[in-house]
Amino acid sequence: MTSAQRVDTDEQTDLAARLRLVVGRLHRRIRIDGRESIPPLQLSALATVEQHGPLRLSELARREAVTAPTMSRVLAALDDQGLVIRTPDPSDARGVRIVLSEEGAARLAEVRSHRTALVARRLARLDADQRQILEAAMPALEALLVDDD
Repeated sequence: MTSAQRVDTDEQTDLAARLRLVVGRLHRRIRIDGRESIPPLQLSALATVEQHGPLRLSELARREAVTAPTMSRVLAALDDQGLVIRTPDPSDARGVRIVLSEEGAARLAEVRSHRTALVARRLARLDADQRQILEAAMPALEALLVDDD
């Protein structure tokens, strides 16, 4: 590895560390400031059901990277709040699929709207040049969300 390649690698590693730190802290700040009544895993499960549903419990647990018993407890809490609906699985008489209820969709939209407003307030503190830089960086940041596979 040449010294120029080593410098590029070091700069990329430094950028990766800074980006990880700022994204993590911003996300935490939004969660804290948001004071949502729905715990993070329940909220994430709702978003996953909205995006990929209807889902079986096992598929939802896999997508959320939790065990089936953990997801079962999450779904019980969401069901108790009327945020999801369990429907029969047409391909398996014993199975059920999870879909969002109207209330679940409304609560998810409310949380997103509130979180967007929190970020908008933080963006308003930046000057026009900083906001323009962020706008220009959005395609690159969005590209980071694309999975390798």
